[in-house]
Amino acid sequence: MIILGVDPGSRLLGYGLIEKSGNSVRVVDHGTLRLFHKEYRDVPVDETTPSRLKEIHTGLSELILKYRPTVMAVERVFFSKNAVSALKLGQARGVVLLTGALHDLEIHEYAATEVKSRITGHGRADKEQVAKMLRILLGGQEFESADASDALAIALAHALVGQAKSGGRSKNSLKSLAESALQRGPALKR
Repeated sequence: MIILGVDPGSRLLGYGLIEKSGNSVRVVDHGTLRLFHKEYRDVPVDETTPSRLKEIHTGLSELILKYRPTVMAVERVFFSKNAVSALKLGQARGVVLLTGALHDLEIHEYAATEVKSRITGHGRADKEQVAKMLRILLGGQEFESADASDALAIALAHALVGQAKSGGRSKNSLKSLAESALQRGPALKR
């Protein structure tokens, strides 16, 4: 099963794809869709929003068609003091969810604290702690942005949620993923 994790944003959108097969998880791809371009600098932000939302749909659709995930895991909305920022994030998330639905993906949403807790064991971990744990668990990944590592963390968190729902002590727990990563030896750079 291939899982697409998405960290939505209106300027930067992170994506991470993992393949879960039995007891193993491997990284398929990860990166960042950059949605605010230099030619937008002198244009009011609201005028570029439709173009950026279209780019989200196009970019995610290309990833979905290329890698054929069956599941999309997306960061759940958090509340923001800045209403304008929250609205823009909501628009980006809406396009992400619509794109997944148009491609018939099973869609799951996770709070950032839930993802951090599943990956690091602490819901208040910072982005670097999450990225460091991903490097340990999934091999020496180099991330283009914090958005890319967050998206990969969301995908892995979904894989771990599925394992937790299977009941009992799973060979696919975070602990056994870490143990198998240590047994593999030195991580390869992506």
